[in-house]
Amino acid sequence: MKKRTFMMIALLLCAVVSAPLRAGIATAADVGKIGYVDLRVALNESEAGKKAKIELESLIKTRQAAIDEKGKSIEKLKGELEKQTSVLSADARKSKDEEIERMVRDYQRLVQDAQNDVKKKETELTGGILKELRQVVDKIGQDEGYSLILENVEGIILFSRKDLDITDKAIKNFNDMRTEQKK
Repeated sequence: MKKRTFMMIALLLCAVVSAPLRAGIATAADVGKIGYVDLRVALNESEAGKKAKIELESLIKTRQAAIDEKGKSIEKLKGELEKQTSVLSADARKSKDEEIERMVRDYQRLVQDAQNDVKKKETELTGGILKELRQVVDKIGQDEGYSLILENVEGIILFSRKDLDITDKAIKNFNDMRTEQKK
C-alpha cells in the first residue's frame, strides 16, 4: 500500500514537472512552486490538536482506571480461590470458576468497549481538524501559487529541501483561522 502510494506520487510529480519541459513550452523555473506538509505534525502541534489530545488522554485515563479496577477484582477472586482450593467442594469450586470466567468475559468486553470509545472519540475530535487543515493547505496553495503540495505521510518523502516544508505555515494559518472564528 505504501509502495503503491509512493509510486503514484512519484509518477505524478514527474509528470507535473516534466510534461511542460518535454513539450518545450516551459523551463524548470516556469513549472511553479512545490511544497509538502505533514498533517500529522500539524494536527499534533496546532492549538485545536493539542486540546483534542488532552481530551483524548483524559478519556483514556478514565477508561483505564475502570479497566484496572476490574482487573484487580478478578485477580483478588483468583487469589481467594487458590487459597480455598483445598477446602472447597467440587460444586463450590465450579461455581467460583464460573464466576471468574464471567468476570473475565466482562473484563474483555470492558476493554473492547473502551478501545472502541477511544477510537470513536479520536475520529470525532481529529476528523474535523484534519478537514480544516486540508482547507488551509488548499488556500495556501491557491494564494501563494503552488503547482503541487504533497502530504508527507509516514516518511513517504525521503528527501526534500527544508524550504519546501510548509507545515509550520499551515499550523500558523490554521491557528489564526480558528482564532478569527472564535471572535
